[in-house]
Amino acid sequence: MTDLTQPPNSQPFAFLRDVRFLRVTVQLAVLSVIVLLGIWLVGNTSEGLARARIPTDFSFLSQPSGFQIDEGFVDQPHKRTDSYANAFVIGLINTLRAVVVSLILSTLLGLFVGVARLSTNYLVRTLAIGYIELFQNTPLLLQLFFIFTSVLLTLPPPATPIELPGPSYLSSGGLATPNLIGGENATLWLVVAALGIVIGVTLWRRLRRVRLETGQVTYAAEIGLGVMLVVGVLAWLVLQPFSVDFPELGRFGYIRGKGAIISANFVAIILGLVLYTGAFIAEIVRSGIQSVPVGQWEAARSQGFTYGQILRLIVIPQALRVMIPPLTNQYLNLAKNSSLGAAVGFAEVFGVARTMAQSVSVVPIMIIVMGIYLSLSLITAAVMNVLNTRFQIKTR
Repeated sequence: MTDLTQPPNSQPFAFLRDVRFLRVTVQLAVLSVIVLLGIWLVGNTSEGLARARIPTDFSFLSQPSGFQIDEGFVDQPHKRTDSYANAFVIGLINTLRAVVVSLILSTLLGLFVGVARLSTNYLVRTLAIGYIELFQNTPLLLQLFFIFTSVLLTLPPPATPIELPGPSYLSSGGLATPNLIGGENATLWLVVAALGIVIGVTLWRRLRRVRLETGQVTYAAEIGLGVMLVVGVLAWLVLQPFSVDFPELGRFGYIRGKGAIISANFVAIILGLVLYTGAFIAEIVRSGIQSVPVGQWEAARSQGFTYGQILRLIVIPQALRVMIPPLTNQYLNLAKNSSLGAAVGFAEVFGVARTMAQSVSVVPIMIIVMGIYLSLSLITAAVMNVLNTRFQIKTR
């Protein structure tokens, strides 16, 4: 017979009915199984590699690579006598170039096409739908091959390129454009320009607060942007921080060291990533805009706002709360899809690693490549999570 005078917690094995205890126990059990499985896999893999005499150390990084990389955002290209570690650095720089440029351009393209997707103009709306359907429903690898082989490689040879304003030159060898060369005052100008941006943002925030509190028209964005431009332009005229180096043509094509030469491989991966990712971002923008209640549009129109003002001041800020989570997924996919640049000869991390694998053990190479892409994805996700927290509605 149970003693009803004792509290429930004093009964033997009462903790077995505690939901919190059961949850912690199950989690610890699952974690233990995963750790043991990981130890077993690592042990078996190490033994198998040792039996096969496959090296797993990273001592090769200090050895000469034996190959050259002309692509890079550095003054000196990677030479044959440079180390494997230097080749990885060049590949990482190229990957970051492709990811950052593609991320910015695909976001702008997706925003434009997403708004056009909702246009009342039949032609604009149909073109936007056609673009989205085409690039969403064809493989990115196929698009890259088409852009590189059927578009870029069919351009005139570098000896007889297409002349563009600038002057710039476009050919199957890439795009040659004027290049900015930093002078003695380049660092000082960057500091002054950054100070101008800080002042402009501060003015914009204060004037915007005044407009929200008093209802007065303060032209916050116009004044803030104007201050940034005035400070930057005046500092440029006074300091002359950069000189312009124009591209030149030789007998057989572009002269190396004159102007900035953007390779056809880089153009191909940028166009492929931008067009492919922009189609998905356009649908995210479209769904985000449609998630804003119709009453917001009607209230804004009744107050005399133009269509552009409604989007910029009312709809887009609210739609960002819905758009940022799926945008994070697209940005992560873009970073990982940059590895397809190896298919068109672009020397990004995976392409460099594939070249290394011809003379070095593939295991440590793949570990480094996986670590780079993992770090890139985690950093991107962390930044987007901060933005997501910033734009979410704060509740008590």
